[in-house]
Amino acid sequence: MRTFVAIDLEPELKKSLQDLVLKLKKTGADVRWVNFPGMHLTLKFLGDIEGGRVAAVEAALRKAASGFSKFALALRGTGTFPEGRNPRVLWVGIKDEPGLMALADEIEKRLEAEGFPRETRPFHPHLTIGRVKSPSGIQAAVRELERYRETSFGEMAAEKVALFESILNPQGAEYRVVSEFGLR
Repeated sequence: MRTFVAIDLEPELKKSLQDLVLKLKKTGADVRWVNFPGMHLTLKFLGDIEGGRVAAVEAALRKAASGFSKFALALRGTGTFPEGRNPRVLWVGIKDEPGLMALADEIEKRLEAEGFPRETRPFHPHLTIGRVKSPSGIQAAVRELERYRETSFGEMAAEKVALFESILNPQGAEYRVVSEFGLR
């Protein structure tokens, strides 16, 4: 089963991001846009795991989540990875939140103890809204995206983390919640 750990977004935030993407689509850029019903903030990608390991992952996530209080998750600003002329990812930012950063680090530690390698890059919370397929029209999309660099797209209370399964199909990935773990 292909899995990851994430915070699911509230429908109002998904709608706000969908409105942004509709504006970006008008540029005609060759971008694979995200599927909004499954929009989430990834905390840790686990990849393929055997069914027998799910219980250990769930126990680690339960312990990690129980040590944290609910916190505000605020969506603000836009950008690209990498910055510059040849971006591969278009994103919406997450306002700095110490609770989020500490939770992501605790999840890394708990899952590392279960044999999942620690991510080598620092955690930069963001929501991917599109992946560039080719350079065609991308500069127009980046110029439009730049207009929202300081825009607030809404806020929600992060109350739980979830273990998701990613099911790949020709229309794109479909996400299914395997289990959820409430924050204090």
